[in-house]
Amino acid sequence: MSSIIALNPAELPPLTGVISHGLAVPELGLLYTSGQVAWDAEGKLVGRGDLAAQFTKAYENIDAVLAAGGSSRSKIIKETIHLVGYDTDNAEQLIALIAGCRRAGQTPPASTCVGVETLFAEGYLVEIEVVAAL
Repeated sequence: MSSIIALNPAELPPLTGVISHGLAVPELGLLYTSGQVAWDAEGKLVGRGDLAAQFTKAYENIDAVLAAGGSSRSKIIKETIHLVGYDTDNAEQLIALIAGCRRAGQTPPASTCVGVETLFAEGYLVEIEVVAAL
């Protein structure tokens, strides 16, 4: 049976008992993050109304979870992006934001983008979850 390690880095709001920000499964060599949004360590929204700022902060929060599990953005193998208000008119902006969050020479992960009406709280525009190799 595989051991599962909860990952709740100090850079993210404490949600103990509700969710884990990530779970590492060393025997499988995988790390799963919960959907990360643009919030600070106190759970306050960062970048209200600014998709680029929220996208950047969500990936910074992903970085914190990945680092807590001994992984990194370069080891992401699957990402799912939930985007409020997505339509084909902002597809180019989204592609540019995604590309800007990748490291040069990094193999792009498998990716899915889902347009949604709303996220868990007002003001949040993007939520990103990933699966990464350890």
